Amino acid sequence: MALFKVNTGTREQEVCQLNWQWEVKVPELNTSIFVIPADFGGRTERGGVKNTDDRIVVLNRIAKQVIDSQRGLHPVFVFPHENHAVGRMLNSAWKNARTRAAKEYERITGMPPNKGFKSLRVHDLKHTFGHRLRVAGVDEENRKDLLGHKSDTSVTTHYSAPALECMIEIANKVLETDPQQKKSLTIVRKKQHDPRKTRAKIL
Repeated sequence: MALFKVNTGTREQEVCQLNWQWEVKVPELNTSIFVIPADFGGRTERGGVKNTDDRIVVLNRIAKQVIDSQRGLHPVFVFPHENHAVGRMLNSAWKNARTRAAKEYERITGMPPNKGFKSLRVHDLKHTFGHRLRVAGVDEENRKDLLGHKSDTSVTTHYSAPALECMIEIANKVLETDPQQKKSLTIVRKKQHDPRKTRAKIL
């Protein structure tokens, strides 16, 4: 789920509730996309796509591999847990995985990870995807489309095969930035309540 999220920029409940009925095959490109209904729900009755529009999720190479590996596990949910949808990703399993990852990081690099590594939030994966797009030189309009933000020319209004092919190519650009990410893993995130303050987070 984390690997899918960091390669699509989806929100937590969009991943938890991801449904096979939302998959749309694109035979011209030998792939598929997901169209998440604006009112799909979530953990509350008001849950749904944040910008209130149906959202298209294109799959880069890694996200497609994740989806293909999930086929056949459940007739409804892409990421099932004990025959139902996962309630949330930020749970005890996530926290335990952070601890194991921090230990593995230190074992591989010989250096202790930044403190932020152990407190990595699920939502940080969406920010990481956006940051990787920026590092890859993707313009703001295309970043908005891939992240599911409001835009003047949203891809949700036209998803012909050529348009989707372009978006998939752009989404694959984040994979080219991986060596650069390893060189510099610090991301500065501004606190919304006080724009003068910042804090660094290791991703």
